Amino acid sequence: MIPNGKTEPAVRKSVGLRGFWCLFVTQFQGAFSDNVLKNLVVFMILGLNVSLAGQHKIGELVGALFSLPFILFSMAGGVLADRFSKRTISISVKIFEIFVMLFVLAGFFFNEMPMLLASVFLMGTHSAFFGPSKYGLLPELLPEKKLSWGNGLLEFGTFTAIILGTVASAFFAKNFHGEQFWPGIILIALAFVGLTASLGITRVPAADPARKFRDNLVGQIFEQLRAIRKDRPLAFAFLGNTYFNFLGALLLLNLFFFGANTLHVDETKIGILNVALALGIGLGSVAAGYLSGGKIEYGLVPFGAFGLSLFSALLASPRFSLHGALVLLALLGFFGGFFIVPVAALLQHRPGKTKKGEMLATANLLSFVGVFLASAAYYLLADVAQLSPRQIFLFGGVLTFVGAIYALTLLPDALIRFILWVLTRTIYRIRVEGLENIPKRGGALFVCNHVSFVDAPLLMASTDRQIRFIMDKSYYELRWIKPFGKILGLIPIASSLGPRELIQSLHAASDAIRAGDVVCIFAEGQITRTGELNEFHRGYERIMKNVTALIVPVALVGVWGSLFSFERGKFFWKWPRHILYPVTVRFGKSLPPTATPDEVRATVAELIKAG
Repeated sequence: MIPNGKTEPAVRKSVGLRGFWCLFVTQFQGAFSDNVLKNLVVFMILGLNVSLAGQHKIGELVGALFSLPFILFSMAGGVLADRFSKRTISISVKIFEIFVMLFVLAGFFFNEMPMLLASVFLMGTHSAFFGPSKYGLLPELLPEKKLSWGNGLLEFGTFTAIILGTVASAFFAKNFHGEQFWPGIILIALAFVGLTASLGITRVPAADPARKFRDNLVGQIFEQLRAIRKDRPLAFAFLGNTYFNFLGALLLLNLFFFGANTLHVDETKIGILNVALALGIGLGSVAAGYLSGGKIEYGLVPFGAFGLSLFSALLASPRFSLHGALVLLALLGFFGGFFIVPVAALLQHRPGKTKKGEMLATANLLSFVGVFLASAAYYLLADVAQLSPRQIFLFGGVLTFVGAIYALTLLPDALIRFILWVLTRTIYRIRVEGLENIPKRGGALFVCNHVSFVDAPLLMASTDRQIRFIMDKSYYELRWIKPFGKILGLIPIASSLGPRELIQSLHAASDAIRAGDVVCIFAEGQITRTGELNEFHRGYERIMKNVTALIVPVALVGVWGSLFSFERGKFFWKWPRHILYPVTVRFGKSLPPTATPDEVRATVAELIKAG
């Protein structure tokens, strides 16, 4: 019996949200404790009576020791995340953390640097096993439409924990000099808090209980990479995630020496520099989750990359002192949040359920290959090339700019998607209904009413699936449309040129659907001149001939009367009735490929009337 009159889906949703918040607290505590420990060790290194080159070497060693376990153990963590309940793995790593913190307390008590460096490695091991389960839990606890929201909040919580952990480590370094066992006791207490929170994570079944460990780790990784290459957005996410971790580790390590040796500030102000960066990432992550609009908006990634490039390069300017650096670091972090949230959501959503743990483990491993390489890169830049901290920031900015341009060659429609997303949301206020009716994978045909010149951008802004639109060839051949049309995979159609050309275009649409793409046709054939739904043409029947994919009826509601519709007898040259014109994009339940034009038209008409 369902308590308090709630429906079963509502209860599942409530339980999933409670589990998410328990995961949030668990992750928050782990990130806080990680950063207190790592930063305390770095601050202790800065206080040692060794040369700057010696400080660099030990700082690089700390970064390498924390990242090495991810390279060694991430794949094992992924197997465990698939073979056992991810909740069970989360609880187990929190128990392990308690023993690690007892070891940390001993290292602080005896002031043994080798023990503290070993503890950094052990905390990296803890996080390596936790990572695949942590990120794998999100799509099991949250519906897909809340995945970007959940990622945004989790990233915000993580970087808030980094902020507080950095501040706390600076406070501990300054006020418990020679008495670091007190921070050790606090870290043990926090490990128990994390364990308690992990017990509240929703119970989820094992994804693949029969999963076994493989002896050939390298072969397993290359097998995953071959599978990833077949999915371009997923490959894009893996590459972006690895680079983000490389850049973040490089700039965070540089930030300590930037504060100490360039700005000449004490531990507290170095902590504040870290706070500015982490706070920016947290706020950017929340903003990206909110602006994604209930879907994975990977068009935000190039926007975030160009922002990272700009503000990293600006930190190289000697004009900026402490206060200027704080602003630039916050903006650098903000655009970092825009970059990482859709990347993380793609990593969690794209892999199949039984392979999710292994895929996330591979992502985890590669991300910390990036972190490990950041330590090597810092050595080459700071010790071999003798670059100053400001010059290293410039290096990071230039490298990110080059990387962003390269990413656009891999996934060129991402930036166009973002531009269209911005344009549609500065003119329209879009409400999306029925996203659950869109197939997550595989081909489909969207059949939509045609109300305005911006119907295609409105649809693109409403789903994270790439849509290949069928467009009249006379428009497609325009010089300012054709280059973008090729990038977006538009399918030109020219009925006026004869039946052979028409059939070729329809066959191209059929082949695209068979290949797993989503194709959209505006079955009325032209924009309505009256606001009423016109007759649907029969061309799409030939597209679906011998195609097993489903038809998804789509209704654009409320677009009539907007600037780009023919309301009042003209396009464009009229004042909009509203700023942020409210429209609804409504996806109906799928229909079989044999559905007639009259059946599809009737369904679209019902969707229009429903709102």
